[in-house]
Amino acid sequence: MGEYGAVGGIDREKVGVHVYRDGSGHWCATFGIYLPGITSSKGYEVRARIIHERDQFVHKIEPKSFALTPKNDSALDRWGTTVDLTSVRDGNFGEEGSYRYWFQLLRHGKIVTSSFCDPFATRSGTGAQSAFVLDSQSLPFGWSDIGFQVPEVDDLVVYEMHVGEFNGTFDGAAQQIDYLTGLGVNVLELMPFTNIKEDIDWGYTPLGYFAPEDRYGGPEGLKRLVNTCHERGVAVILDAVYAHAHPEFPYNLVYETSGEWNPMMGTFAGEFFSRPGTDYSKEFTRDYFLLVNQYWLDEYHIDGFRYDYVPGMYDGPVGQGYSDLVYRTYRVSQNFGDFRRFEASGYRSRIIQCAEHLPNGPEILSSTYSNTCWQNGLLDEAAAQANQPVRVSFAHQLDPELKGYPNVYSNPVTNEKIPVAPFQYLCSHDNPRLINRFGSDPERDMIGEPYGDRDLFYKTQPYAIAMYTAKGIPMLWEGEEFGENWNVPSFGLGRVLLSRPLHWEYFYDGNGRALVDLYRRLGTLRKGLPALKSRGYFYYYDDYLQRNDGIISFRREAIGANGESTQSVIVMLNFSDHDVDAWVPWPKAGTWVEQIDAQYLHPRPSVSVAHDGQWVPAKIPSNYGGIYLHQ
Repeated sequence: MGEYGAVGGIDREKVGVHVYRDGSGHWCATFGIYLPGITSSKGYEVRARIIHERDQFVHKIEPKSFALTPKNDSALDRWGTTVDLTSVRDGNFGEEGSYRYWFQLLRHGKIVTSSFCDPFATRSGTGAQSAFVLDSQSLPFGWSDIGFQVPEVDDLVVYEMHVGEFNGTFDGAAQQIDYLTGLGVNVLELMPFTNIKEDIDWGYTPLGYFAPEDRYGGPEGLKRLVNTCHERGVAVILDAVYAHAHPEFPYNLVYETSGEWNPMMGTFAGEFFSRPGTDYSKEFTRDYFLLVNQYWLDEYHIDGFRYDYVPGMYDGPVGQGYSDLVYRTYRVSQNFGDFRRFEASGYRSRIIQCAEHLPNGPEILSSTYSNTCWQNGLLDEAAAQANQPVRVSFAHQLDPELKGYPNVYSNPVTNEKIPVAPFQYLCSHDNPRLINRFGSDPERDMIGEPYGDRDLFYKTQPYAIAMYTAKGIPMLWEGEEFGENWNVPSFGLGRVLLSRPLHWEYFYDGNGRALVDLYRRLGTLRKGLPALKSRGYFYYYDDYLQRNDGIISFRREAIGANGESTQSVIVMLNFSDHDVDAWVPWPKAGTWVEQIDAQYLHPRPSVSVAHDGQWVPAKIPSNYGGIYLHQ
């Protein structure tokens, strides 16, 4: 256990399950749980039900039942007990291996809640079960990431991934890290991976918050994935679902069945269906989720969080909900024993805190310790522009500052400053694939939702170039780089309860090879050209749009410490179905070399500019683009 084990009245060392061997060599386990308001004086009893994994389905072997007793060391009404596991022999009980357990609540001898999982469990079993392991050969995980540092916000390139759909398990994902770095990726955003009830679930109705899903490889698998990422220079952030939970989340289920006042949960009305919501006006809620964050940062070396559905947590810049959580989490990261992972100049932390607050991303970045946010601007603009003439609003979206996004968050009290930027993406798990916007494949159908026509992959190319060259943080949604074409229903449980494993076979066909090759080149350019990671952006608005020739042109500029330009890049995007001579006033005399195809078998001609500001055309291929670097 790491050094961060307590927040407020919650002490992680006193709850959950902790196993050890006593002086006689017997395996023992201590169980603990906070149940505020659930007291023995009201006639309540709490039991732990335990069974060895290998005995779960064996006839006549029942779970063993052990009574927890109320403890007087907490205002949060802690219950606990210690069990000598070795002293009980029945089937495999008492042997090493994995055990499943859950709790049961009774009142005056009658069952109130027949089964609920441990809200502090660090391992999970199938469904609403918690787990622990007896293993005399186990050793502490051997981390080898001591030199890793989280990239600065302007350097981030993100890949959103569902572990199960991407490659099955944490280890499966780890096998593909070199593939991802080849796309320029240096941040892995993992969709929720804590324990879930259903066999197939995106994870947005969590049963618990401390246990990596057993079906993905459990704690050991996750640590191997994070360690592998850090060895390759890739940060890992967790999709944190802190606004709502599964109806069987213990702090909902126990209080719903008992009728007692709930110390954590309130109400939540989601976009797609209702779920129990968390109430941040309650101290226990605030402390619980800060402890969750500390746990992931410490125990698993997680580098930050993408906070799901922030409107369900946000109650203003100085509120008790989201703002308080990201502020306190930021302070935790500054005082970490392993602060080198987050350290930046001036004692600033690089921890990644990304808000999904789609209604008002600029406010979140202007007024909280979030340094990034999801925002659907580029996605929406791409969807609206697909199969239509180019739009001025699409060009403006390539500079989020024009949409009201700040470059820096400044604390009005301390004057502390952190750089901020929104994510820029063309599709996400919540929306149809960009390729599907251009047409569907009539030969394939998924519950009335057609697959996209991958023969139209070339239509997505200028959009990919735009994403990698825009201001903000590029984010790829798994598989878009080789033309993945699953669709997502607009409503219903089919959104989250249907498995959509990546079609890795697409990577090998002509469409996939062509598209992934472009993404790789763009990833290399984003990493290597300071201008593409800068805050400089100038849009060339001229009469091309009026002629509907499909061209958008803009300049990206790297600015030195003294305000001088250190690198200029001109980007031209052609969304039309024909080659176009694109004219711009080139800002500097000299030679401008096209970079996308510079190392290709047939590089495109350079542009020679006789004097600063000269108008010279560059031929841009259809449904493609050009990135010109001043030599």
